[in-house]
Amino acid sequence: MSAGSFRHIDTSKPRIMVVDGSKLARKMIEQLLRAELPEMEFIGCESGEQAKQALLVGQVNLVTTALALPDMDGLDLARYIREYTPQAYIPIIVVSGNVQERLESRDLSTDVTDYFDKSLGFGALATFIRGYVKPEDEPGGEVLYIEDSRVVAVATRRMMEKHGLKVTHVVSVEEALERLKIFHDDGTPPPDILLSDVYLKGELTGSDLLVHVRKAIGYDKTELPIIMMTGDSDPANQSGLLRAGANDLVEKPIEENLLIAKLLFQLRTGRVLRAKREAMRG
Repeated sequence: MSAGSFRHIDTSKPRIMVVDGSKLARKMIEQLLRAELPEMEFIGCESGEQAKQALLVGQVNLVTTALALPDMDGLDLARYIREYTPQAYIPIIVVSGNVQERLESRDLSTDVTDYFDKSLGFGALATFIRGYVKPEDEPGGEVLYIEDSRVVAVATRRMMEKHGLKVTHVVSVEEALERLKIFHDDGTPPPDILLSDVYLKGELTGSDLLVHVRKAIGYDKTELPIIMMTGDSDPANQSGLLRAGANDLVEKPIEENLLIAKLLFQLRTGRVLRAKREAMRG
């Protein structure tokens, strides 16, 4: 995707891409999804190449793909999406009939967000997808929030707390990293989400935060989702933040509904993935 094609997700109208070589399967999934999400935009693709071309048109909120596509493996498509679509973290769901075998053999790709067992039926898949793109009913969650402006921090914190989120506010990247390192070294789960401004008055900026969290401490995008707040609308700079490790971006001035939608989405995704990891360890 070129920098010029970068644009934000319209959270009021989920765009869902279904990649499957079967026209019948795509049609059935579309019908069931419209019952669950009547306002969505459905993008059906019969091949990996067609999906790649569709991604050039604009962002999507979620991708489902079969493992066996006419022109490539579904995992190869997932890898392509991660490497070549500089946008917010897209949940990628692989729909397969041998999910249990892959779980038992630990044959899981980090490019894939989740696996869905085809034997559960397309109706269950539609409900499953709805949980990812419309997580408004998800209860609670802890946000570590970095903002050096007290006025902005008070207003934004009130927005989040109004929606049932627990907020810990710090004024610098250094203080946030100190807290996160303690969590990591003690084996204590980190906060559910990290929210930070890009431009801060301390020595370290939001960009530095991404490097330290992802590389030095080692939390990946699923272990600790990061949403960056930025006043820079330059697509190239936004893409750079996402490639450096941000899960998503919110442009300033902050619009409450957009911020909360993105926070709740990352909260839902993170909980699903943590629960899956715990189940595998057990």
